[in-house]
Amino acid sequence: MMNWTKRSLIGAVLVAMTAMPVAAQEKIRAVVIDGYPDRSLWVREFSNFFIPEVDRRLAESGKYVMDWQENYGGSIVKPKGVLEGIQLGLGDIGIVTTIFHSSKLPSQGLAAVTPFVSSDARAVAKAIDEIAREFPTMQNEFAAQNQVYLATGVVLDSYQVFSAKEVSKVSDLEGLKVAGAGMNLRYLEGIKDAAGVVGGLTDFYNMLQTGLVDAALLWPEAAATFKISEVAPYMLKADLGAVNSKTVTVNADYWNALPDEVKDVLKAVAIDYRDHLAGLAMDIAAKSEADYVAAGGKIVVLSDEDRAAWANAMPNIAQELATTLNAAGEPGTAMLDAYLAKLAADGFTGARDWSKP
Repeated sequence: MMNWTKRSLIGAVLVAMTAMPVAAQEKIRAVVIDGYPDRSLWVREFSNFFIPEVDRRLAESGKYVMDWQENYGGSIVKPKGVLEGIQLGLGDIGIVTTIFHSSKLPSQGLAAVTPFVSSDARAVAKAIDEIAREFPTMQNEFAAQNQVYLATGVVLDSYQVFSAKEVSKVSDLEGLKVAGAGMNLRYLEGIKDAAGVVGGLTDFYNMLQTGLVDAALLWPEAAATFKISEVAPYMLKADLGAVNSKTVTVNADYWNALPDEVKDVLKAVAIDYRDHLAGLAMDIAAKSEADYVAAGGKIVVLSDEDRAAWANAMPNIAQELATTLNAAGEPGTAMLDAYLAKLAADGFTGARDWSKP
C-alpha cells in the first residue's frame, strides 16, 4: 500500500511538472480577415507560411501560443472591406488590398504609377517595403486608419491584358472596354477611346463572360486560378510590371496590447512572408502562362516599340502622385526618386523615365 501511494505521489508530481510549461503559456487570440477566398495565392500562403512560421518562432520560448481564427472569402468582410474591417476591429490582422484605397493610402501606389519598369515581384516588393521603412509616409497613412503596418506584398509578376478577341498591338485596344482595379485603369488613358471599367479579381470572369468588358488587366497566376481562359482566350504579354497590392496590417488597439515578443515575431515573419510571396509569384509565373495556354489560351508578345509608345502616350501619373504627396507635406518626389533608384540598382530601367516631368 505504501509503495502504491509513493508511486502515485511521484507520478502526480511528474504530471504537475510536465504540465507547468503549458499552464504558463499565454494564449493570444488573432482574428485574421481577407475578403478574397482561400484559393487566392496570398491568402493560401498566409495560412500555409505566415501562421505556421509565427507558431514555430513563438514555440522557441514557449511563453505564448496563438489562437488563430481565419476568416476569408467574405465571411466577415468583402475584398474592398479589409481596411475598414481592421480599422473597426472586426479583425485583428488582415491583408489589405491597397489598390482599392488610393485616396487613403496614396503612397502605396508608387509601383502602380511607374509601369513598364520591372516585372520582378521580388525587386518591387523589397523596394516598396524599404521605402515604407525609410520614409514615415506609408506607415502614417495606415496609422490614420487605426492600423500598424507590417509589410507590403507583391503577388504578381506583371499585369498583362487578357481579352475575348485577339489583341496584338496597342492600337487593337482602341475603343475597348477594359476591366481593372485602381491605378492600372489609368494605363488606358493614352489609348484612343479605350474605357476602363472598375472591377475586382473575383468579378472579372463574369464581366468578360457577359460582355460588360472586352478585356481585363490581371496577371497569369490569377488568370489560371480564376479560369479566365474560358472567357478571355487571348493574352497580350505587355509586361506592364509588378505592382504591390497586398499589405499585412494589424489593428492598432490590438497591437498595443500584444507582448513585445509577439510583436517582434509578427514583424519579422511579415518580412519573410513578403519575400516568400514574391518569390513564389515569380516561380509560378511561367507555369501559369503554360497552364493558360494548356487551357486553350493564346499568348501574343507586345513589341518593344509598342511598349515604349504605350508608356509615352500615358500621362505622367508618377509625377502626379509625387506632386499630390508634396502638396500634402509628404516627401513625394524623394520617395519616387528613391524607389526608382532602388530598381535601377537592381538592374531595372523602364520604357519611360517616370522621374522626369
